[in-house]
Amino acid sequence: MHPESAEIVPDSERRGLIGALPAPLRPYASLMRLDRPIGAWLLFWPGAWAVALAGVGPGGWALILWLALGAWAMRGAGCVYNDLVDRDLDAKVERTRLRPLASGRVPVSGAWALLVGLSLVGLVVLLRLDRTAQLVALASLAPVAAYPFMKRITWWPQAWLGLVFSWAAPVGWAAVTGELSATPLLLYAGAIFWVIGYDTIYAVQDQEDDALVGVKSSALALGRHVRAGVAAFYALALLFWAAALWRERPDGLALVALLPMALHLGHQAAALRPADGADALRRFRSNRFAGLLMFLACLVVGTS
Repeated sequence: MHPESAEIVPDSERRGLIGALPAPLRPYASLMRLDRPIGAWLLFWPGAWAVALAGVGPGGWALILWLALGAWAMRGAGCVYNDLVDRDLDAKVERTRLRPLASGRVPVSGAWALLVGLSLVGLVVLLRLDRTAQLVALASLAPVAAYPFMKRITWWPQAWLGLVFSWAAPVGWAAVTGELSATPLLLYAGAIFWVIGYDTIYAVQDQEDDALVGVKSSALALGRHVRAGVAAFYALALLFWAAALWRERPDGLALVALLPMALHLGHQAAALRPADGADALRRFRSNRFAGLLMFLACLVVGTS
C-alpha cells in the first residue's frame, strides 16, 4: 500500500456502502465505482429500451435483470480498465488524483485481478443470451478496449463513448427477436447522440485540468457553445428515437410517448450552467431518470 494512504483516502471510502466494507476492500470498491452507480444505469438503459420496444416477449423481464447485472459488471470492468490506462494522467487532475490506482492504494496486479473477476461475471450474462445477441455483444470488445485512448487522439472522445455505451441497444433487441433490423439501429444511433450530450455535460467539470494536461474533450472543442452543442446532440437523439418508435408503431402515440423525454432533455440543455461544475454534475446525473422516461416510452409503444 502507498505509504501516504492514510492521508489520501477520499471521503467516499469513509461513509456509505464503501465505508461499510472491510478496509482492505474499500479501494477496490472505489476502483469499480461501487459508490457511483450512475454509470451502470447509463450503460443499462439502452438495452432495456430495446427489450421494451421489441415487446418484452417471453422471459423479457428476466432478460432485463440479466442485462442490469451485465451493465453493473461491465461498467465496473470498464472503470478498472480505464484507470489502468489513465493512472498517470489521473494523478495530474484534481478530480481524479485520489483514484485508487493514481494514488497508489491499489497495485496494478490487484486491478487486473479485479478486471478479470468482473469480466467473468459479464461472461455469465453473455452465456444467457442467444447466439445472435452473443455475437453482437462480442463485437463491442474492440471499441471498448480503444475508448480510454480516444481522449489522446480526438477532440470527440464522447462520440466514441457513445458507440460503446449504446451497444446494449442492438444486443437487447437481438436477445428478444433473434435478429437485427433498422429499429434497434435507429435506437442505437439516438443513444449515441444522447451519450455525447450527457458526457459533454460531464466533461465541463474537467475543462481546466484537461487543457493543462493535454487531454481532449467535446466540452473543450465546443468552448462557449457547450449549451448549444448539448441541445443539438439531444435533438438528434430525439429524432432517431422518434424514427425507431414510429417504425414499430406509425401513429401519433409513438411521438406522444416520447414527449416526457423530450421535455426533460430540453430542460437539461436550457438550464445548464457550463461555468458551474456542480450544476453540470447534477444535470449529468439526471440522465438516470431520463433513461427511465425513455424506457416507459419504449414500453408503451412496444407492448401496445
